[in-house]
Formats: sequence, structure tokens, C-alpha cells
Amino acid sequence: MEVAVIGLGRMGGNMARRLLSKGHRVVVWNRSPGPLEALEKEGAEPARSFDEVVERLEPPRVAWLMLPAGEVTSHAVEEFARRLHPGDVLVNGANSYYRDSMAYAERLHPRGIGFADVGVSGGIWGREYGYGLMAGGSDEVIAHLRPLLEALAPAPDRGWVHAGPVGAGHYAKMVHNAIEYALMQAYAEGFELLRRKEFDIDLAAVAEAWRHGTVIRSWLLDLIAAELRSDPRLSGVAPVVADSGEGRWAAHEAIDLGVAAPLLALALHERFKSQDATHYPYRVLAVLRRAFGGHAVAVRDATDPAQQEHQGQERA
Repeated sequence: MEVAVIGLGRMGGNMARRLLSKGHRVVVWNRSPGPLEALEKEGAEPARSFDEVVERLEPPRVAWLMLPAGEVTSHAVEEFARRLHPGDVLVNGANSYYRDSMAYAERLHPRGIGFADVGVSGGIWGREYGYGLMAGGSDEVIAHLRPLLEALAPAPDRGWVHAGPVGAGHYAKMVHNAIEYALMQAYAEGFELLRRKEFDIDLAAVAEAWRHGTVIRSWLLDLIAAELRSDPRLSGVAPVVADSGEGRWAAHEAIDLGVAAPLLALALHERFKSQDATHYPYRVLAVLRRAFGGHAVAVRDATDPAQQEHQGQERA
């Protein structure tokens, strides 16, 4: 089968490579030339414009977007809506808000262009081990995409799902990422408890033991164990955790539906907390304790590397 992959970032580029390794013909487009040239050397066919993408594909065409959510993806949808023909299919495979995907499908439907939203999980390891895929779209569109989904998945018969109509794919991926936040937070807090105790516990050894036979074994734990083996103190890592937007969307959805999801929300708020280099809320708490209870307030030590780091972040 042939497909165009639009956007060759960490996910898109490796997905194109996996499709090539499975025998598919892959046309690639990227805004910057570096990834395009690299994929060309590996057997992909570069396209320098959206017009060339369409020209290089035989109908019915499949163009698979792997672009940042929001304006960039919306612009690409509009551009391909003007270029694709009835019977062609546009896929949005990057992280996007599910309602945006539903709106994209509505734009394309009057033109006879099919649409699918596919949530993709697997990160940088997906090229080797396969991706988890959550597809939303009509039965007809998903049937057409099936060879690509089977090639990208860990195996043709597992790791991918037709989750439902358009929107269901990105909705499932949104919930997936919210669960991921909570699992990661639980592991992080657990290892902090181990680290703080006076037993001088070997964190790497415990993580390795937990990987086998325990009820909390998982791929995330495998990754933790590998990191702790190389650097138990994680000394080279700044304590700042970004959020991609999926967790925010899930929290809003829980509120809209009246679904209690305290763990998912708390994990998201912990990420927000890590992104606050000023730690201003904790300063407010400290001065309030001093004001009403006369409690002492710790004063910053200009020689403390951790405090120096925060001071530098505040100035930045």
C-alpha cells in the first residue's frame, strides 16, 4: 500500500520508517529539509510541497498527518481539503483534541474525502516494537487503512483498535495519556518514599525486582529500572515535567461529564507544580504560617545550588 506521512518529527519519522520496513511505499513531507533528506536515503520518496504529495500518490490516496495540534494541523487539513479528491482519505495521527478531529471530518465530508483520527502511542520505541493505535472513523475508512494500521501495530492482530466513529480515536488516546500521567506519578511518589528512608535502599535493585512477578510490573517500570541503573540519583535531570495537553483535555472532559477522576487531575496538577520555578505558592504558605503562628521562615541560601537554579530560572 502507499501512504504519505506529513510531518517527520520523533513520531512521524519513525512511523514512516516502520511502514517502509513492512514493504509499503511511503511519500514524505516535512517543513525542514533534514528529516526529509534522511528518509529519502532510507527509501522514502520526498515531496517538497503539498501539491507534490498529492501528485505522487495513486488514488485513492492516503495522507497521514503527524503535525502539532492546533493551528498547524488545522492549516494542513484545509490545504489537503483543496487538493485531495473524492475517495481519498486524510488521517490525523498526532495528538489532537477529539472535537477538533470531529470538526475536520465535517469539513471534508461534503468534498467526499474520508477522515480518520488515530491516537498513536509508543514513543521513540514504536519503530522497533510497534505502536499502540486507537482509530476513529467509519467502517469503510478504517477497512481501507487496515494494512497501514496492521503494519504500524506490534502485530497485525493486536495493539490496534477501531475505537468508534470519528473522534473516538483521539478521545481514547486522551484518556490513555491521562492514565499514563497518573501511573507515572504513582511510581515517582513510591520511589521518593524509598529514597527518603534511612535504610539506604538500592532503588535500582528494587525496581529490577519489581519488574518480575509483582502486580505493579509494567513497561513504565522497565524504563524506570533502566534509568536508575545508570544514575540512581537522576542527578542530571532538572525537576521540571511538561504536559502535552492531553491531561488538560481529560480533566476538562471529566468535569463536563461529572465523572470523578481525582487521580488523573492530581497527576496533571503535579506537573503544573513542577513547572513553577518560582515556587511562589509555597512562599505564600510560609509567610502565612509566620503571620498567624509565629513560625520561622526559611531564608534562601545563596550558596545552595538548588536555590541558585531556581533563582536563575526566575531571572530567565
